[in-house]
Amino acid sequence: MRRIPLAAAFWTMCGTAAAEGAPQAAIELYVDTATRQIFAEPGPGRTRLGKFVQASDEGLAGGQAPASGSVVATRAPVGTSQAASPGAAGGSDGVTPTPASGTAVAATKPSSSSSKAWYDKLSIRGYIQMRYNQGLDDGAKDLKSPGDRFIGRDQGFGIRRARVVISGDVTDKMSIYIQPDLASTPSGSSTTNFAQLRDAYADLWLDKEKTWRIRAGQSKVPYGWEDLQSSQNRIALDRADALNSGVRDERDLGVFAYWSPAVAKERFSYLQKSGLKGSGDYGMFGIGVYNGQGANRPDRNDQLHTVVHFSYPFKFANGQYLEVGADAYTGRYVVTTGSATINGATFTPRVDAPEEGSTDRRVAAHVVYYPQPFGFQAEWTVGKGPELDVARRIIRTKGLRGGYAQVMYKFDGGYGSMMPYAKWQTYRGASKFDTNAPKMEVDELEAGVEWQPSSAVELAVAFANMRRTDVSAAPYKRIDGKLVRAQLQVNY
Repeated sequence: MRRIPLAAAFWTMCGTAAAEGAPQAAIELYVDTATRQIFAEPGPGRTRLGKFVQASDEGLAGGQAPASGSVVATRAPVGTSQAASPGAAGGSDGVTPTPASGTAVAATKPSSSSSKAWYDKLSIRGYIQMRYNQGLDDGAKDLKSPGDRFIGRDQGFGIRRARVVISGDVTDKMSIYIQPDLASTPSGSSTTNFAQLRDAYADLWLDKEKTWRIRAGQSKVPYGWEDLQSSQNRIALDRADALNSGVRDERDLGVFAYWSPAVAKERFSYLQKSGLKGSGDYGMFGIGVYNGQGANRPDRNDQLHTVVHFSYPFKFANGQYLEVGADAYTGRYVVTTGSATINGATFTPRVDAPEEGSTDRRVAAHVVYYPQPFGFQAEWTVGKGPELDVARRIIRTKGLRGGYAQVMYKFDGGYGSMMPYAKWQTYRGASKFDTNAPKMEVDELEAGVEWQPSSAVELAVAFANMRRTDVSAAPYKRIDGKLVRAQLQVNY
């Protein structure tokens, strides 16, 4: 954790940036209201000052007026915050101090984004997750989970995710985001760590305030709060099946429109950067159309899925955040069929609507009380979708329901951040992305703790009691098992 006295922080940043002569990214600063120390990371008792960029080398020395085109940003007294000036995001960091106790003046030198080549505006980041699952009874050997292919018989260490993100504002009106995963496992394959595309989209900003945007490409479908939350930020090791079974891999190819007013945009950003495990900015309101067959899968009919999304983070007077929202989607899904042997009989089920696809629609609601320090989140979904009717040997539209509830508590101290949690989930409905769309019954309880000694390293250990259907192959048995799970995550 970085902390230095207030005046020294300003002088050091300004002097270092000027000495190196190299542009640096804008930095957000926070002040501790009790100790008046400056921090580069949010935390309890800290007030956001705003974003700062390198002070101009010209004009401000000796009391001279700022050079033409420069911007002077004044920090408000402690207890308030002020956003950075437009254009500061593309510049380098630095501020100039004043001896006054209540205010400080930051002189900024805007950088011209149009003068940079597009590749100079891109950033690279990512994370890697390594997992280990140890069964505690005989049933654990036969467990299968769509969220973790390293659960089951003859398993050891596995790379669950190895992500690299390339993103940036290539122009004032367009941003790009590309994310491959180098640890994918194709269905039916005995070899892991294949490269597969996760995200590849562009955001087209429609106004100067960047409240409206069109997102085109392969991206997350705005259905379900936990589905939108990055696995890099999620506390529990896997997403709940009830929500994830609607949009497995959370992504699809389509076009979406998002609206985030200024207040909501700032709160979405804070909740993600502060360590409170936010889901990110997918708009206070969103609407879009997408293929509906899932990520990296071609469309199989001439009908698109439609999705509507709403979520708003409220902030109480004591600083507590509460986010509530609802989502819905509708479309027609084409099920993949294959031979199945159940009760000694082998058959290939027919589909009630083989060409146009089966009815596929759901609604969901979520509530998230952010861990400050106690937290709670829950989601529930209901709907209809294609499901295998074993008795009639047909895939037809049937009802579904399920969700989860999770409690957590956030500890911050000299050891870093620690967050114990407990999560319960249930689901009764089809697994439409698996061959023949078999019925999936899930009842699961997981309890664990995540420890983050620094921003670069996270370690999670959990106990899970699972009762779930093996939807990977007929006869689709329901299996009970207990296991201990561990995950090491490194962020870069």
